Amino acid sequence: MSKENKKHKKELHKLQAQQREETEEMLKETKMKRKEYEEELYKLQVELCKLQDWVVEKKLKVIIVFEGRDGAGKGGTIRALTEKVSPRVFRVVALPAPTEREKTQIQLQRYMNHFPAGGEVVIFDRSWYNRAGVEHVMGFCTKEQHQRFLDLAPKFETYMIQGGVILIKYWLEVSSEEQERRFESRITDKTKQWKLSPMDLPARSKWYEYSKARDEMLEATDTDDSPWHIVRSDNKKRARLNCISHFLQQIPYEKLSREKIELPKVSKKHEYDDITSIADRRFIPEIY
Repeated sequence: MSKENKKHKKELHKLQAQQREETEEMLKETKMKRKEYEEELYKLQVELCKLQDWVVEKKLKVIIVFEGRDGAGKGGTIRALTEKVSPRVFRVVALPAPTEREKTQIQLQRYMNHFPAGGEVVIFDRSWYNRAGVEHVMGFCTKEQHQRFLDLAPKFETYMIQGGVILIKYWLEVSSEEQERRFESRITDKTKQWKLSPMDLPARSKWYEYSKARDEMLEATDTDDSPWHIVRSDNKKRARLNCISHFLQQIPYEKLSREKIELPKVSKKHEYDDITSIADRRFIPEIY
């Protein structure tokens, strides 16, 4: 390595260290208190319940796509979005690696099997855009297959939208410094080690390859019909709130009136000692 290259590499490392420090400082400054976060999240979740009623009443077909680098916070955002709504209306789809049979199918086929009927919201935790990201970067598809996907995806999505589907696409953008911090946490925290997938460590080493793949994907598929919405996700709490707030603005809805509910009293007609009747059954130890 020449002296010039060594000097450039040293300057690059210094710049990266400086960026890491700036990111850590920014996160400290923008950190949201749990109480404030939970209060704001609850308000949004109330609105999500109203939207849910509207989706069911109007038989809307909604697809939300969540994409982003490993460790960007997709799972936490989806949990916040679906925590207070019905899983029969808001369905989360997180497909495993394709089977040998699925590998012989059209690339989009296994995703279409999970598309919504009227009155449903389907959330894809990763989607057909695997072809533009991990499959492309890790060599699971050919260059020709990758380019064909980029050419066809906008046309396919326009076809979906013309068929009555409301398609909303989110890309969660995490910085290199924050991704590193989250991966290190997954390695050291035993309650998070399950989050480490076989693709995580290679994804970390191929940061710039994934950046290039992201840029190519956005260039080809960020269209007027089906735009990408970028969510800055270094601050998880703010990212979740910002994303849910934005989602609620994408579908016009109204609060539907509900019949007043009155809890009926317990009938005494068949009364008996239903506590003593199970007293000798196998109750678990109450150690807490």
